Amino acid sequence: MARPGHKYIFVLGGVMSGVGKGIASSSMGLLLQARGYKVNLVKVDPYLNVDAGTMNPTEHGEVFVLKSGLETDQDMGNYERFLNRDLGPEDYMTSGMVYQTVIARERALEYGGATIEAIPHVRDEILRRIEAAANEAESQISVIEIGGTVGDFQNALFIEAARLLRLQFPDDVAFVMVSYLPVPGTLGEMKTKPTQSAVRELNSYGVQPDFIVARSTHAMDEKRKEKLAIACSVRPDRIISAPDVESIYDVPLNFERDSISDLLLDKLRLPKDTPASLDDWRTFVQKMKADRPKVKIGIVGKYFDTGDYVLSDAYLSIIEALKFSGAEIGVKPEIIWLNAKEYERGAAIEGLSEYDGILVPGGFGESGIEGKLKAIQYARENKIPYFGICYGMQLMVVEYARNVLGLADAHTTEINPDTANPIVAIMDAQKKHMAEKNYGGTMRLGTYVEMVKPGTIAHEAYGSDSVEERHRHRYEINPAYVQQMEEAGMVFSGTSPDGVLMEIAELPREAHPFMLGTQAHPELQARPLDPHPLFTKFLEASLIRAQER
Repeated sequence: MARPGHKYIFVLGGVMSGVGKGIASSSMGLLLQARGYKVNLVKVDPYLNVDAGTMNPTEHGEVFVLKSGLETDQDMGNYERFLNRDLGPEDYMTSGMVYQTVIARERALEYGGATIEAIPHVRDEILRRIEAAANEAESQISVIEIGGTVGDFQNALFIEAARLLRLQFPDDVAFVMVSYLPVPGTLGEMKTKPTQSAVRELNSYGVQPDFIVARSTHAMDEKRKEKLAIACSVRPDRIISAPDVESIYDVPLNFERDSISDLLLDKLRLPKDTPASLDDWRTFVQKMKADRPKVKIGIVGKYFDTGDYVLSDAYLSIIEALKFSGAEIGVKPEIIWLNAKEYERGAAIEGLSEYDGILVPGGFGESGIEGKLKAIQYARENKIPYFGICYGMQLMVVEYARNVLGLADAHTTEINPDTANPIVAIMDAQKKHMAEKNYGGTMRLGTYVEMVKPGTIAHEAYGSDSVEERHRHRYEINPAYVQQMEEAGMVFSGTSPDGVLMEIAELPREAHPFMLGTQAHPELQARPLDPHPLFTKFLEASLIRAQER
């Protein structure tokens, strides 16, 4: 059970999903950390998937991989970026994880033959996990975001666990509802009734919110704030206006203007002796807003098939990594989404000439692959800066084998198991998983050490002979072709410590201004205050092309 004296902030959603609970949680975590407190952030996902690894990015958005290798919701990426540090596997839970643990314990007779019920057994496992996360982080304050919206059947047990925690430790628990206040175009007036209904729904669980973060297109006026305070029994100063902003990175600064960290510390009965130290964050936000020369970056992907919309969430960490490096070197990436399938259908590949840089991100499967290969070939032959991530590196090597080595049928065995030239092949350790259809949580996942060759672009970027990067893949460059590729001019500038796995591939600068691929996912470690050097090098090369054009 929970430790007396440890503080808990539960963040819940009202009215509808997707209004910014993750950013609100991240911002509160950042502000409390800036006040000198040790904070851990926990994401609760109510779905029955054990982790996020098997979910389609078109439906769910990107999968964020922690240092430990746990595949999680993209909110965990925001948590790490705002706190500027790694989070552990204890900081993430799903209903699937909780039920899996309870059932495994029951099967092992760890409950002593008791009848297993949602309450108390599932509820208590939720509380155990919340406490384990706090202990592992040695934190003073836990900010716990409960996914979904109040009223959802799926998250009721998590709210019940939070209610019980407050009952036991009333001075140590705060509830924050992030709710949406619509401004109907036909009325032009902000409406508080949906949030009033959401608070009443939360009351029916036995929970009264201490704070309301009022999300809307506009700032909340005092009249609406007073009306909401009376209807919801929340102090007016604890109703925080959260209008749409230019950047999510403005949110902590806006929150602090409303003294939210003071209010939270007051509620939790914690000292307010240390003012928030936000100078570095403010400097970053100012860089993001400054006028900067633009570089036009084409991202050639395939997770775009969502009706009339582009699902940028599938590549969220890449977008943010480009922003961070752009702010660092004083350029503004203008991101254009390019559907690889269109190039397969005959779209003119020559249109890529108008871009300053081409990026092919990670992905799986056959869809769009030939379109990506066409884009990579065009970038190589026309000396357009190219950055390949995971699958984007593998396809960069396949393209080189086909069009430079002359191995016309070169391919990855993921797509063509019978190719005569398997340039990319499945790892031996993965063959058994695939044969048994054991897909979840079985890839090469998490942080691995890479050795970086001196005199290469990668080494120039990292400034180190060894680095750690996060991975998520099953296939690798086939070692049988490495010597042949190197003799043809490709440089494998990053390898595993034993030299067996090719982690980074590049062309030397005399052959191409920037043609580099990495088997890892460097975007997962890019932070606002610590941009990733490979993204920075890519944008530097793209800026040179923009200036030359």
